[in-house]
Amino acid sequence: MLKIVKRFKVNLTATSLLFSCLLVACGAEKSSNTASLEPQKNFKWKMVTSWPKNFPGLGRAPETFATYVEQMSGGRLTVKVYGAGELVPGFEVFDAVSQGTVQMGHSAAYYWKGKSAASQIFTSIPFGMNAQETNSWFHYGGGIELWREVYKPFGLIPFAGGNTGVQLAGWFKKEINNIEDVKGLKMRMPGLGGEVLKKLGGVPVALTGGEIFTSLQSGAIDATEWVGPYNDLAFGLYKAADFYYYSGWHEPGSALEFIVNEEAFNALPEDLQAILEVATKAVNQDMLDEYTARNNDAMQTLNKKHKVDMRPLPEDVMAALKQASLEVMHEHASSDPTFKKVYDSYSSFQLKAMDYHKVSEYEYYKNRSDIRN
Repeated sequence: MLKIVKRFKVNLTATSLLFSCLLVACGAEKSSNTASLEPQKNFKWKMVTSWPKNFPGLGRAPETFATYVEQMSGGRLTVKVYGAGELVPGFEVFDAVSQGTVQMGHSAAYYWKGKSAASQIFTSIPFGMNAQETNSWFHYGGGIELWREVYKPFGLIPFAGGNTGVQLAGWFKKEINNIEDVKGLKMRMPGLGGEVLKKLGGVPVALTGGEIFTSLQSGAIDATEWVGPYNDLAFGLYKAADFYYYSGWHEPGSALEFIVNEEAFNALPEDLQAILEVATKAVNQDMLDEYTARNNDAMQTLNKKHKVDMRPLPEDVMAALKQASLEVMHEHASSDPTFKKVYDSYSSFQLKAMDYHKVSEYEYYKNRSDIRN
């Protein structure tokens, strides 16, 4: 009889446990179903930029980003884009995002050298890497991790936000025949390129894109670099200066940036964070594709329709620029540990890329140079 009672208690206990598990499972399923039926939160963000609203290339890239994000998120994340001066001036994008006034910005990292000298490297350095090499350093050479380390104290997360490719040397109101012609030259040129110009006796001037034409036309500046034929034609710079010089030296692969307020990013669900990152990568490549295509046609228009005088900078000028560039980089690296850390990574990657491109890209360019013959 005792054995029967014990067996009954065991069976009852097992049954009770099974029943309890079923109740828990049903409750969990109900909770899961209930959660899936709950409305998902929508996010409405603002993005400020350093470019005129919808300006070709630079200004359209953030608009494209906003479109991608809205479509991929099914409208759960929308981004309203503001051009330079609409909410904040073009040179105040960094602070606006850092302070949380807006959630995002689109600009160029070299504008923030007052925050950290190392930021300039993430746009471009004179005689540095081209767009292809820069993107490789960002995503496979540790560049993006260093970029985020530099921006971390400001509560910002940077993403690569496009690349204009090699920028031309710029528009000049007078001929440049030797290095003496650079002395005293007032030229719109930001970043490390501007520091090189200053070392050679020039006067770098900081201007946003929307200020360039009137400054050049009025004589407030003697020369300007902007981007290349596509954007330079859009600004009508050929109407304000007679000489268009190449080759590019100051910005051989000018990277743009999306910057995101860290708190705003962390408040997004993981799927929206992923959508945002994927959209930045899509725009990063799309911009380079657009500039490569549009610069070709714009240069033909400048040459054939507007009879622009395009010419290379003299060899001795280029040699002086290269030497001054090395001096500027070494001065920064010797006085700023953060700059040195980023520059060491950048230059190490560049040397490896150059070794490979000597036998790949460079050789190919030489061998195809006479293809039209």
